[in-house]
Amino acid sequence: MRRQKIKIKTNYITLSQFLKLAEFIQTGGEAKYFLFENEVLVNGERDMRRGRKLYNGDEIVLENEGFVVESDEDK
Repeated sequence: MRRQKIKIKTNYITLSQFLKLAEFIQTGGEAKYFLFENEVLVNGERDMRRGRKLYNGDEIVLENEGFVVESDEDK
């Protein structure tokens, strides 16, 4: 599976912010329902917490697509 990089300019983003950046949802309010209806794996484990903090190097898999968070914060 190929992994797309999601670049962030802060130390972390929340799972709901990630879903918006990756264009799976349009608003933060949709995150709760999206996570309830879809399996989202964070570093290999299912996670349904929209406030889950994602840091540099975290891997996310959903809808047969892989993503990795890449932070420019420490560069």
